[in-house]
Amino acid sequence: MRIARFSIDGNVAFGAISAAAGERGPDDLVLDIIKGIPYADFELSGVKVPLSKVRLLPPVLPSKVVAVGRNYAEHAAELGHEVPDLPLTFFKPSTSVTGPGDDIAYPSFSSELHHEAELAVVIGRMCREVPRERAKDVIFGYTCANDITARDVQQREKQWARAKGFDTSCPLGPWVETDLDPADLAIQCTVNGVQRQLGRTSDMIRSVEDLIVHISEAMTLLPGDVILTGTPAGVGPLNVGDEVAVTIEGIGTLTNKVIKRG
Repeated sequence: MRIARFSIDGNVAFGAISAAAGERGPDDLVLDIIKGIPYADFELSGVKVPLSKVRLLPPVLPSKVVAVGRNYAEHAAELGHEVPDLPLTFFKPSTSVTGPGDDIAYPSFSSELHHEAELAVVIGRMCREVPRERAKDVIFGYTCANDITARDVQQREKQWARAKGFDTSCPLGPWVETDLDPADLAIQCTVNGVQRQLGRTSDMIRSVEDLIVHISEAMTLLPGDVILTGTPAGVGPLNVGDEVAVTIEGIGTLTNKVIKRG
């Protein structure tokens, strides 16, 4: 099931995406509004609105985004880094999250902005110290992410808070797919229609389950929290005016445009 968060007529809600009866095209998709929030057992209201009539928002509002660096060997190599012995984790604040179709604001303190296409894991229940065999039980679903990075700032500052945590540096969307096996999915990033990144989640050094175990050893994860699982090789520059798109097999495409920060 695909779960979207959206606004219509000033109201914000979650909805389950499906095709209108007898229709199959993307313009025929509808949202069946969910009663309440979707993390626990939920009911569909039966009130349906066309997807084309709403504004999609970030599919979740996480209390925290826990990101993982250098989880693809070829990406670590392209930046001249060794693969770390343990997962390399860092935070992106909730204020960095933005949604599908929203603008990425080029930060004034950087001159080298990069895209990083990633599979994002959305947590569905409060959990801590999750055993590996239970890791799948705490997952709500998966969405596309772009770990936008001020590469020059990352290289000159020991901590990555500014390089990876500035406003609009974490596009998420377009929705959450709840029924998906993340083990071997194609991940692609294009800039202005030109392919930059193409990889598969099967190339991840640590699996989704391994990352949940490692992260939950240290902190409580809450419903709606997001784990970014790393990016394949091919990261590169973004400029003002560029349109960047992340496509993940079985989920969809997250598209954003880069603008000058006002």
